[in-house]
Amino acid sequence: MVKVVALGGGHGLAATLSAVRRYADELCAIVSVADDGGSSGRLRAAFGIPPPGDLRKCLVALADPASMWTSAFEHRFDAGELEGHAFGNLVLAGLAASTGDFEVALAEAGRLLGATGRVVPATVEPVVLKAAVRGAGGDGGDSITGQVAVGRSEGIAGVSLVPADARAPDAALDALAAADQVVLGPGSLFTSVLAVVAVPAIRDALAGTPGRKVYVCNLRPQLPETAGYDVAAHVDALRAHGLDIDVVLCHPDSLPLGLLDVECVQRPVARPDGTGHDPALLAAALRDLLR
Repeated sequence: MVKVVALGGGHGLAATLSAVRRYADELCAIVSVADDGGSSGRLRAAFGIPPPGDLRKCLVALADPASMWTSAFEHRFDAGELEGHAFGNLVLAGLAASTGDFEVALAEAGRLLGATGRVVPATVEPVVLKAAVRGAGGDGGDSITGQVAVGRSEGIAGVSLVPADARAPDAALDALAAADQVVLGPGSLFTSVLAVVAVPAIRDALAGTPGRKVYVCNLRPQLPETAGYDVAAHVDALRAHGLDIDVVLCHPDSLPLGLLDVECVQRPVARPDGTGHDPALLAAALRDLLR
């Protein structure tokens, strides 16, 4: 039985889940909940819940594609007081209010969608993403708060969460303790992947997991967040946040490799138009990287 844990957020994690569901027997997604923009930010501010947007994307990636609920969850209202809200975000907010437990709400939404794996937040506490940004001289610099603001910043030295001791759900830690493979990325390096690693208990669980840790590198720089980054710079950023990976998976001739000191596997994993990762190709590559 193959047990896989995938970490990150946004469209990148959803792409990984679409791939991993093709070969994993058990799958758990641990999702960043530092988002403070758009529909997610509005619901977070109004109801004090973790931002539901990235969690919704992951549920949909694991859902029964033939279900009417799957397409409905992605419907976004374009008029009236609900303008800008995704229907699935509202469902998660309603389930959280009626059950009084956000993790239960996610499980119920997964059941409704016929999801093939489990989706859990990196933390159920309200958190704010904070970044240290390098100054013009390479040191000092400013402190930036809020995921949207951090994502618009260049020269990020590191990210952390406020509060720094945000608690991770037991389900996330249990999944990492039993994993055969842990997949990180693709997606926003600082505002998605490292926003999960910044949870102390998750960082510790990653250090102790028996699963082989695979970093799926992005196909191109994300501007301005990772302007000028090669693959080695991604690995260095992970290591600076306390995460040592076992292998990097890269699409050939995408980002420059740089001076890597970890195993690097280059496999075609991009869609023909190069706009994202192809689920079938990514699944084949990740399956081959199982121990």
